[in-house]
Amino acid sequence: MPKARKLDFISYEEILELARAGSQVLHPRAAELGETYGMPIVVRSSFHEAPGTTIVTGDAMPLEGRERVRAIAHDTDVARITIVSVPDRPGIAHSIFAPIEAAAISVDVIVQNVSHQNVTDISFTVSRTDLTRTLRIIEPVAHEMQAQAVTHSATLAKISIVGSGMVANPGYAARMFRALAEANCNIVSITTSEIRITCLIDESQVPIAARALHDAFQLDVI
Repeated sequence: MPKARKLDFISYEEILELARAGSQVLHPRAAELGETYGMPIVVRSSFHEAPGTTIVTGDAMPLEGRERVRAIAHDTDVARITIVSVPDRPGIAHSIFAPIEAAAISVDVIVQNVSHQNVTDISFTVSRTDLTRTLRIIEPVAHEMQAQAVTHSATLAKISIVGSGMVANPGYAARMFRALAEANCNIVSITTSEIRITCLIDESQVPIAARALHDAFQLDVI
């Protein structure tokens, strides 16, 4: 975002969530090593002398940085696969995801619908580069378990808000969903962690959604 505000400090926990949500500022492994050895990391431009952002442990974060959404990340390298009308019985999830794991394919944003008449739909996302390979693995598995169909979409994206303050302060989810609704952005699915909320939306809506969330959580330069 052109008016995004630079953060003076951010925690390792937050930067790891941002990295997993699609931010390309820092490799997750670098943050993990810094956190393991308690080493502050300064992220800054190599083209000028302006101050950067210091990554620190949560305990070392200034108090004013702990009670708000800290940043927004998006990831357009998303493909969604849905197995329609899967028999709802023990072991089905393992049958689906074990061969995917064996193929070293990373899975994200898993959603299982409420069972109805002993069948359910299971959706999950993979990177777009893994879509074709994942479908080759999943389609015979779905056929064997007598699922109705396997569908997919490669036009979705993830958009996330991240902030350690979300742990103890309610209302962030409602604010996020309201901002996306007012921007006419449809939410396909939602996943959360203690300090992150991720929505799956149409890829074409990412710029509008990012702008709406920046406004809603006052992340621009004042």
